[in-house]
Amino acid sequence: MVMITGPRQVGKTTMCRQIVEGFFSSQHFNWDVPSDRAIVQRGSWNPMAQALVFDEIHKKARWKSWLKGVVDARPEGQALLVTGSARMETWRQSGDSLAGRYFSYRLHPFSVKEWLDQRGGSDEEALDRLMRRGGFPEPCLAEDEDEAQRWRRQYFTDLLREDVLEFSRIHEINAMRLFLESLRERVGSPLSLASLSQDLGVSSNTLKHYLDILQALFIVFLVRPWHKNIARAVRQTPKVYFYDTGLVKGSEGCRFENAVAAMLLKHVHFLQDAKGQDIEMSYLRTKDGAEVDFCLSHEKRLTHLIECKLTDTTRSRALVNFAEKFPDVTAIHLVKNLRHEESRPPVSILRAAQWLGSLSA
Repeated sequence: MVMITGPRQVGKTTMCRQIVEGFFSSQHFNWDVPSDRAIVQRGSWNPMAQALVFDEIHKKARWKSWLKGVVDARPEGQALLVTGSARMETWRQSGDSLAGRYFSYRLHPFSVKEWLDQRGGSDEEALDRLMRRGGFPEPCLAEDEDEAQRWRRQYFTDLLREDVLEFSRIHEINAMRLFLESLRERVGSPLSLASLSQDLGVSSNTLKHYLDILQALFIVFLVRPWHKNIARAVRQTPKVYFYDTGLVKGSEGCRFENAVAAMLLKHVHFLQDAKGQDIEMSYLRTKDGAEVDFCLSHEKRLTHLIECKLTDTTRSRALVNFAEKFPDVTAIHLVKNLRHEESRPPVSILRAAQWLGSLSA
């Protein structure tokens, strides 16, 4: 069985429909459609179908134990696709374990690589579009900017009014909205919940709960400082980014950094989910405040150091120092608006759009 998760309206259902086109016979059931739900509850689908798709099945009571039974009783060779907007691990506490019965795949918004693979054109144009509109299909493919903005405004409202209510109480919505608005202005900065707690008049523990919800719903993701000791890395201050770059409030530099973070995360998740690689994304920061925007590690060993700039080609002292400290690591200074690429050991100064287009996904 394959579980496909990802943000609301990122294209999970469309992807499933495209996949099952390759099967001789298939059935697609959406829990939100009454007639489909009735068939699921009765278990009266065609047992000989080569592929079954269960959309939003996590809304079914005791869905994990029910799904375990479906997996164990299915005919040999029958493919199962299961989708859900929130992370499946959110419901670890309920029902029986599905361990050993599925692979997970996290679907992300469009990246430069995916845009070039599917639509062609120049990598610069692709990056500009994704920074301006975000990578979600509806606004990204919209005919004009007004249509994209209308979609995003409605999307933002629906996330708070519908999806968040799955995890919290209705009286918390206003506090959650203020918290989310604050995060939109803090992209790429170390996130202090204690400071936000004072600004919003909400306890730090409550904000941590809100942050967990926003992560579970694939609205934001955290990038933590790199450390060989995972427990220490988790305790240190993370940075927050949005899956939808179009939600970022701030300068073009902030949107660029968020776009790079989102595409790096897509690259990392693809290698984890499709290839089984032990790869992680983090950032580097010393006690005296020297910082590198992102780093990639494989099996707990650093492989890449990545600094993002709009136009500045001056190598950051932190990037050079870390590159000299870890001589086997690839150090990259990504510049969005760059006339000429350069090699200034130990750092390579590269065009951001071209490099992002070379990622795995």
